[in-house]
Amino acid sequence: MLTGMNDRLGGLESRVLAAHNAEREQLGLDHMDWDESLAANAQIYAEELARTGRFEHSENVPGSPLEGENLWRGTAEAFTPEHMVQRWVAEKKYFRPGRFPFTTTTDDIGDVSHYTQIVWRKSRRVGCAISRGGSKEVLVCRYSRPGNVIGQKVY
Repeated sequence: MLTGMNDRLGGLESRVLAAHNAEREQLGLDHMDWDESLAANAQIYAEELARTGRFEHSENVPGSPLEGENLWRGTAEAFTPEHMVQRWVAEKKYFRPGRFPFTTTTDDIGDVSHYTQIVWRKSRRVGCAISRGGSKEVLVCRYSRPGNVIGQKVY
């Protein structure tokens, strides 16, 4: 999936998975496993975002299983996969344990929704991909089961 990209992004699967699981481990949550199907879906969408320059969540496809999704975009060649995931984890400073969406100290769920997806207790599989478009790189991570379900506890 990363053919042609430099060593900075090598080993994406193990590096992104380790970054997710490090945060989950701190909370006593089960580790996630890598899912090739989720990664393939993430690759398709990462390439679309890179090609079009758009930066928005994908739409659910009727009849297809729901997937959670985290998106990151930044300057190409400036960030490691660990740093990309760490930007999502940094949202925990605004996190308040409870039932979604009442899980933020700022009253803006967008301030914690990437973090809550990473630590969602029912999310057990993840697959991610990076693509470059011009001067930007896009990281897309897909999750199963999807998190951020209204009325449910995060963990």
